Amino acid sequence: MRTTARAAAWSAGLLGALCVAVVGSAMVGPVALAPGTVARASLNAVGIPTGVDLNTAAAGVGTLSMPFPTVDLQYTYLFDFQVDGSAETIVRSLRLPRIALAAVVGFSLAAAGTVMQGFFRNPMADPSIIGVSSGAAVGAVATIALPLSLPFGLQTAAFVGALVTAFAVYLIASEGGRTPVATLLLAGVAVQTLLGAVISYLLLQSGDSLEQAVLWLMGHLYNTTWGEVGATLPVAVLGFVLLLTYAREMNTLLLGEEDAHTLGVEVERTKRLLLAAASVVTAAGVAVAGVIGFVGLVVPHIMRLLVGPDHRVLLPASALGGATFLVLADTLARAGPEQLPVGIVTAAVGAPFFLYLLRKREVHAL
Repeated sequence: MRTTARAAAWSAGLLGALCVAVVGSAMVGPVALAPGTVARASLNAVGIPTGVDLNTAAAGVGTLSMPFPTVDLQYTYLFDFQVDGSAETIVRSLRLPRIALAAVVGFSLAAAGTVMQGFFRNPMADPSIIGVSSGAAVGAVATIALPLSLPFGLQTAAFVGALVTAFAVYLIASEGGRTPVATLLLAGVAVQTLLGAVISYLLLQSGDSLEQAVLWLMGHLYNTTWGEVGATLPVAVLGFVLLLTYAREMNTLLLGEEDAHTLGVEVERTKRLLLAAASVVTAAGVAVAGVIGFVGLVVPHIMRLLVGPDHRVLLPASALGGATFLVLADTLARAGPEQLPVGIVTAAVGAPFFLYLLRKREVHAL
């Protein structure tokens, strides 16, 4: 089967699995709902943007305050099925935003993890390997522990912290226009260690906000809104499209940088683009959901065993697989008598599975 057909077939199958997971997840909660009710309410939530409302909000630091513009989209909804009012409110306002954000974050982390593993040619690589998650954690915990007020609040601080860290690691590792992979890896480990100390200090200073800070570090999807989904989805999609356009170059880089250069790949330029896109995609996911581990580590492994190492097939398969995995993990997190941070569930599921792969010798060099 040709590569394009294989990619389309796997993507269609995994997209179907994601749809099933979404409907199943929306059925679960304190109020159990029938599949038909969930499906109709979900279709009623499908709309297309037809207008824009411009508003103004205020943000500042300390006693200083300044206005900034906000954009609210107006939608025209495509379906109008008859659904009980309370059931539709539960699905559209409470469950679907959380499920949608879980799908977007899982999509982002798995796509970035696939790229990082191929980039470093290391099966242990994950989206946080160059300190993106640690940088986001510093920004978020600083916002919680210190009297700061920023546009869009904690999410902005986490996103900026993630990108600044990724850029700093890249600058530290670069020399003479080249960025050796080994140096980049070591720089990322060193910066993560330093930022871990900063996070510990901020936690000591957080006072009554300690519980909120720890909850963010665990990774959670509580109180999700459609606004968070709308802010994260475009970044995830655009970053994924850019990564997918470089799938052939990623395949060539697996042969080694010298061979890739011989075959016509602009190695350093490609590395910069891949690092930048993967960092932005990771930052977008971490900024809204906190530090969620193992999605970007385990899902690409599973998909590589199923579809092979060709990034033209592997990248979309991993992204959709990550979306489905995190939706199911979050369903487990909120299915019990007390809701858990989804990061606990992904670690509890991902770590044993990764150990299983190690025992089966199915974690190997790329």
